[in-house]
Amino acid sequence: MTTPPRVRRNSASTGTVVLDDLSKQIIEQLQNDGRMPYAAIGKAVGLSEAAVRQRVQRLQDAGVMQIVAVTDPLTLGFPRQAMIGVNCEGDLESVADELSAIDEIDYVVLTAGSFDLIVEVVCEGDGHLLEILSKIRAIPAVRATESFVYLKLRKQTYSWGTR
Repeated sequence: MTTPPRVRRNSASTGTVVLDDLSKQIIEQLQNDGRMPYAAIGKAVGLSEAAVRQRVQRLQDAGVMQIVAVTDPLTLGFPRQAMIGVNCEGDLESVADELSAIDEIDYVVLTAGSFDLIVEVVCEGDGHLLEILSKIRAIPAVRATESFVYLKLRKQTYSWGTR
């Protein structure tokens, strides 16, 4: 019998999940290669294939991780990427929901500081970026936007999850 993964909610009100070392090692293996077979992960971390499969499923069910394919926008014909800072008034949550409904926006975060919200977009070009900005500015609560166009991506990693 294998040990179940240590996926438990922190007793504090933060809602964070506490992972044991084996679950962290499994996540690290999948971050290196999301297609790695469970048998190979098991060999690397000292568990059976079935135990790894069980842990991965529990980690996914707990919302700790998801396994996805990450694409390169440039190679798929999306040469323009940008972060857009949004200043608005009223209920930030409802504005965030409206922004989230725009297909081209792939990242929405409520922030403290100069902007109320920051969104990330991946576009087919400058004209497409202008269309998206028009959609954002058409939301009644949006007061101003500031665009930060990506000139060159130097680093993009998703390996921070088990530090």
